[in-house]
Amino acid sequence: MPRGRYSLHDPHDHTPLAAEHFQCAPGPSGWRYVSQLTTPSGEHSGSVDLTLDELGRPIRLELHAASWQVRGAALDGVTWVRTDPTGTDATEGNVSAHAFTGTSPAFLIATTRLLRLTPSSAATRVRLVTFTDPVLAPRTVDQSWALLKRETHGTDNGPLPVDEYQVTALDTGEQHAVHVAGDVVLAAPGIELEELESPPSVFG
Repeated sequence: MPRGRYSLHDPHDHTPLAAEHFQCAPGPSGWRYVSQLTTPSGEHSGSVDLTLDELGRPIRLELHAASWQVRGAALDGVTWVRTDPTGTDATEGNVSAHAFTGTSPAFLIATTRLLRLTPSSAATRVRLVTFTDPVLAPRTVDQSWALLKRETHGTDNGPLPVDEYQVTALDTGEQHAVHVAGDVVLAAPGIELEELESPPSVFG
């Protein structure tokens, strides 16, 4: 069960945003990721709890940030309920999309599990619902994902396959690289892996 810490920063000016302390593992249903977020000053600022089925679809999502809460799942596309800090105003949403995304590295792993690309695959378009910080406002985004290459690196625990993806935002054309090993993000815009206590899980 990999556990560790990511640092999250603004991808444009590199302002530190949060530390995300996580653990994740494949399980009977598919894959689960849980994390706690803290501000640069060390205060608790939110949490992520995401469970995927064996096909990579989100069967349970729970996000907390700035006293806002989102609960969602893949249902007629994706469906979610967003609750305000007072707990009195809950808004339901539904979009014909494939899955969720957001600032957490969990969502990058989830997208790779959903698409299951190979280096010979054509770039694949995917529609996602993202929840923007800090109030978890929903927004639908279209992306294109391509697996550029898969390289195996030697480690103390044996060979480690690393995938390099190219992700394109279809509304702006902006492209960026995402490097993934198993169920751990090694590098992506705004994300750095700072600590990892055990090797990434290898998906079958």
